[in-house]
Amino acid sequence: MPRKLLTGGLTAALLLAVAPAQATKVQEYELDNGLQLFVQQDERAPVVNSMVWYGVGGSYELPGKTGIAHALEHMMFQGTDKYPDGEFSEIISANGGEENAFTGADYTAYYQKLEASRLPISFELEADRMRNLLLKEADFEKEIEVIKEERRMRTEDNPQSFTYETAMATAYQTSPYGQPIVGWMHDLHNLTVDDLRDWYDRWYAPNNARLVVVGDVEPDAVHELAQKHFADIPRAEVTPPAPRPEVEQRGMKRVKVQRPAQLPYLMMSYKVPVLKTTLLDDTAAGVAEWEPYALEVLVGILDGGDSARFSRDLVRESRVAASAGASYNMTARLPTSLLTLSGTPAQGHDVDELEQALREQVAKLKDKPVEAAELERIKTQVVASDVYQRDSVFYQGYLIGLLETVGLDWRMIDEYVGKVQAVTPEQVQEVAKKYLTDDRLTIAELEPLASESLMPALPAPTSEEDDHVH
Repeated sequence: MPRKLLTGGLTAALLLAVAPAQATKVQEYELDNGLQLFVQQDERAPVVNSMVWYGVGGSYELPGKTGIAHALEHMMFQGTDKYPDGEFSEIISANGGEENAFTGADYTAYYQKLEASRLPISFELEADRMRNLLLKEADFEKEIEVIKEERRMRTEDNPQSFTYETAMATAYQTSPYGQPIVGWMHDLHNLTVDDLRDWYDRWYAPNNARLVVVGDVEPDAVHELAQKHFADIPRAEVTPPAPRPEVEQRGMKRVKVQRPAQLPYLMMSYKVPVLKTTLLDDTAAGVAEWEPYALEVLVGILDGGDSARFSRDLVRESRVAASAGASYNMTARLPTSLLTLSGTPAQGHDVDELEQALREQVAKLKDKPVEAAELERIKTQVVASDVYQRDSVFYQGYLIGLLETVGLDWRMIDEYVGKVQAVTPEQVQEVAKKYLTDDRLTIAELEPLASESLMPALPAPTSEEDDHVH
């Protein structure tokens, strides 16, 4: 599964854009035990994608217990009394299906893609492991070592990923978004199977889950099938986590990371609002509904393909950057997120020169409204991306599940293009002036250390999400 979803200008556009002629048609149901069901009929191919989204992720964890959500995701494949020892995956494979899972800061989700008539298999398996997971000590001891090695490979042995993790922990002072999804290594050493059992009992319940089905199915029939397999699962007492809002930043932060690496790397992260911010009365003071969309367009202007400003100005013309990018997650559950500019200086240039070049790009956005033709190019790409997005039953389900789980509304899928098309040059300039300031900025620099053996540079992570691999 992709490591970056719903973040970063045109990447988000590729996933969220929906033209009016292809409006999303979701049937909603709710079982007596609180399970929410969303069904999107798509008859273009005889397949179905079924997803279970739990309203819990890494941002729900407390200090000292990071990594629980991701560890439990791994353990969900280890078995129940009815389907022990990894039979879940074997059954899906035997039926010609694909399955996996992913943990984010705000959710944990599991999915299967099958031939449409085999949807009952998916429901039976997911309903069984919703409350009947065995969580055996021997399985946990084995799986936690797999997770530790995953952390070593993805983060500790990857200098850009290590820098990203350090940048997040520096930028966020009180928000749990500063915690890595995979968990800090010292927390992984101390996790126990009882910690996972408590987490499972607290959060894995029908009244904390969304079941999303997209494909060649009849909605009412799916509802009947969900009643058959999920209706008897009892509700649990699900208490929302205590609020951990991010405190106001009062000055620029800098952090330098020294690691064996081939190339330096720079991240400039600004505190910005998201869609949720505009819906929360206690935190939304001074945040207009259009601002997240203007930030989304801003990111597209900087990093929306080969004709965008970063590629044109920094990579091809001035050649100060070997690579440069921008990202922004407008669908975060908590009201403070980051808009990040990042890059690697080209040969003959250093990080200071790259930082100056990125700052000049920000200054241009503040000093002068975007030309109408440039803005129209971004908007045209957003609308055209609908053709790509609608080819995937997975992404249709992903968007519905994501929006509903973070406390938004799946109908925002249909609003996205119109909101983006309504953004004006003056609004892009306004959010640049308002949010891309040093008081909101955290700068992280990777300073390479010499080493006899260096791993090839891997892409730095661009989202708070970890995939299950089995």
